Amino acid sequence: MTIEATNLTKLYSTQKALDNVSFKINSNEIVGLIGPNGAGKSTLMKIITCFIPQTEGEVRVCGYDVTENSIEVRRNIGYLPENNPLYLDMYVREYLMFIGNIYKVKNTENAVNDIIGLIGLEVEKNKKIGALSKGYKQRVGLAQSMIHNPKILILDEPTSGLDPNQIIEIRNLIVKIGKQKTVLLSTHNMHEVETVCDKILLINKGKLVANTKTANLDVNSLISTIIVEFDKELDITTLKTIEGITEVIAIKKNTYKIVAGKEDIRSEIFDFAVKNNLKVLSLNMEKQDLESVFHNLTK
Repeated sequence: MTIEATNLTKLYSTQKALDNVSFKINSNEIVGLIGPNGAGKSTLMKIITCFIPQTEGEVRVCGYDVTENSIEVRRNIGYLPENNPLYLDMYVREYLMFIGNIYKVKNTENAVNDIIGLIGLEVEKNKKIGALSKGYKQRVGLAQSMIHNPKILILDEPTSGLDPNQIIEIRNLIVKIGKQKTVLLSTHNMHEVETVCDKILLINKGKLVANTKTANLDVNSLISTIIVEFDKELDITTLKTIEGITEVIAIKKNTYKIVAGKEDIRSEIFDFAVKNNLKVLSLNMEKQDLESVFHNLTK
């Protein structure tokens, strides 16, 4: 495991920013950290990167405890915060040399040359950072987070504010990097998570409400949505008596949208129809994308 959290809780006065959160992240996984604003994502990243301590629980990074071995943890982590703080008056190469020396990187010049090639900064390496486009500034931020060759990258909204072409470029970089390193990616872009990430961690109100592989999202059935039409009208409260149903919406005459917290509730709906002397005229299960799951688990 590269990151392991166990019963992690963080209190700000009496408010729980994180509430008994546990998860494991394996090597060379790209993991999407998602949730509404104020859900606890930033707090989690700050604890992992040793910026703030947890109130309860344990976090280990590459086997090191974040409280007892914070220096070793920081050696193994590269962090790109959302606001990407850079020295705008420094030149790209000069800045990366500066960061490499802070980390006491051996053969700093070779390390800088390698990272410039990997991140695609060759054309801009002799420019001032302040003169770069936002896309290239993000590349510089990625380069500084990787200059010491960490095992883990933590990226907070790395494509925020970029144009569509720049977004694709940064996503492709993240996928490339993820083949060699573990990446924890915080984002509000659900398409980005589905495109880039192997796994998702969904936090809502400080609680971990989903922890699943992105490819298995549908079969893991975090939710299912069914459109059913009966031969006559009925009281929707009777539908809510079916175990597993969380929401029923009347769409039009005799037609209802049913949201359930299990994989496939169609057989239960047929049983309900037989029991209540109803005929099912049509029944369709809607394909769930990550945006739908996010909405239903966090609204």
